[in-house]
Amino acid sequence: MAIADRAGIGLRSERGPLLLAMMLATGLVAIDSTVIATAVQSIVAGIGGFAHFPWLFSVYMLASAVTVPLYAKLADTIGRKPIMMFGIGAFLLGSILAAAAWSMPSLIAFRAIQGIGAGAVLPMAITMVGDMYTLEERARVQGYMASVWAISAVVGPTLGGVFAQLDLWRGIFLINIPLCLAAGWMIWTRFKEKVERRSHRIDYAGATLFTAALTLLILGVLQGHAWGWTSAPTLGVFGAGGVLLVVFAFVERSAAEPVLPFTLLGRRLLLSTNVLGFFVGAGLIGLTEFVPTFLSVTTGAAPIIAGLALGALTIGWPIAATLAGRAYLRFGFRSTAIFGGSVLVLGTGALSWSTRYPSILLVAGICFVIGAGFGFSAVTTLVAAQSSVSWEERGVVTGTQMLFRSVGQALGAAVLGAVANGVIAAHGGNEQSPATMTAAATSVFVAATGIAVLLLVAALSMPKQGATLAAPQARETIAELS
Repeated sequence: MAIADRAGIGLRSERGPLLLAMMLATGLVAIDSTVIATAVQSIVAGIGGFAHFPWLFSVYMLASAVTVPLYAKLADTIGRKPIMMFGIGAFLLGSILAAAAWSMPSLIAFRAIQGIGAGAVLPMAITMVGDMYTLEERARVQGYMASVWAISAVVGPTLGGVFAQLDLWRGIFLINIPLCLAAGWMIWTRFKEKVERRSHRIDYAGATLFTAALTLLILGVLQGHAWGWTSAPTLGVFGAGGVLLVVFAFVERSAAEPVLPFTLLGRRLLLSTNVLGFFVGAGLIGLTEFVPTFLSVTTGAAPIIAGLALGALTIGWPIAATLAGRAYLRFGFRSTAIFGGSVLVLGTGALSWSTRYPSILLVAGICFVIGAGFGFSAVTTLVAAQSSVSWEERGVVTGTQMLFRSVGQALGAAVLGAVANGVIAAHGGNEQSPATMTAAATSVFVAATGIAVLLLVAALSMPKQGATLAAPQARETIAELS
């Protein structure tokens, strides 16, 4: 039985359940980033601590983002499976503890444990899929994986609202238990990999410095609005994070096995795809945060209906990803990514125009086009990055892609949130006024169009040799599946 790289999954009947397990695990960590958004009042009524509830979101995003580089490096050292199982286990433990939380500080701490697990699950799922499938198949399956995030943006708040309505907010976390066990069991029993055993020197100093630097920088972004962007705490956090990042750069230059090899970032293909991933995260968070709110206020639609309009994005994404797999084999990675970026600019520009005529169906159609743009650009560049390296580097490359997306998401949320808040304040601060929300949404969607333009520029900066298969060895490292 032939194998794909070192993942011993040759039969299609074996890969199907594994892909389902990866999508399930990814969906769990994605949903938990938004599920408590509509259950805040219920949670506060149960354990108090309203002043600190924003940390329920911040600490989860922070813990999941800063741990990605370390997990990615370890995956290339000891294999994907141990890291994935650790991630699912940590997420499961955090969910159980969160369901039993007795105060807001305890719930925040347990959300951090969930985030530590989530930081392993997402990059490992995407890396393992890259190991399991051939170059021809990767765009389609990575499209499925990516669409899980968009679906979760709709399912998360809806699910949280249901539990809040039933006054059973602890069920938000308890529901994770059987799903984690199911995903973990399928991966444990079905995923096999061959890891070449050799001695390694773990870059503990680099990992510690990088984690600390990212923690401070992302913390500054997440809390900058609350603290004030020019306040002493914000400037102090950014300054300390910047200093640690500089020290990290010097340490990595002499590390035997650096946690974030700068030689990889020095490759033009990987640099351009990472930058594109950054703008994917920034653009996607802007849409998922503001499209449902805009429709709810301006059309009077119920939150679930407004969320379904955004859900059209999740239909366009996997369809385009499937077509992208054929496109990049014929026209190349660069051309396909440029086409996707162009579609994305067109879609976000149309969304900015649509605020003049608020309509559920119109916005749903535009979101479908935007999803197609993401499918052609984001998925194609991820596959290009994975296919340009061998098994030993694929974990780090995928993890770096996810890191750039996470940082883009954090910065995008902060910047676009500041844009919306500024417009709302200028219009008297009435968030429930259709006129005010239309003005705010227009500003946010125009900014999202600007982000899409920058994404297109990143696609244009991909090397022309990336217009073919990214590396000569790309096909050689992928065996024919039986």
